[in-house]
Amino acid sequence: MIDLESVRAFFARAPFMVDLGVVPTAVGEGRCETEMLLQPRHLQHTGQAHAGVVTALADHTAGAAAQGVVRGGGVAITAELKTSLLRPAIGSKLVCVGTVVKAGRTLIFAESDVFAVIGEQRMLVAKLSATLAVVNPP
Repeated sequence: MIDLESVRAFFARAPFMVDLGVVPTAVGEGRCETEMLLQPRHLQHTGQAHAGVVTALADHTAGAAAQGVVRGGGVAITAELKTSLLRPAIGSKLVCVGTVVKAGRTLIFAESDVFAVIGEQRMLVAKLSATLAVVNPP
């Protein structure tokens, strides 16, 4: 079973995730939850979170969920992804929930839901679907 400290170390080794301010908040078998406070640098000229920020958050969170089910020392890397932006990501922070839908020996299918948080309200703003390949680390 993967633990929260291991996932936090996984995120800490990704400088872009550190720069964005993405923090893992919970993990489970084939599941990872993250959040990030929205800052002006994350925003599009329209005041909403940039699609690239939303996608990066969703991709890395799905990847962490996938990594949690990899056995034998392999590394899960994104081979393909699709992001559906459902509504503007406006709020104080983004929360992401990544889950493994199907785990195989060499391919893993995972999804992420991204929520914008305003006060106590969470609004679903994006969904990501990803296929991850399990490879041997370099």
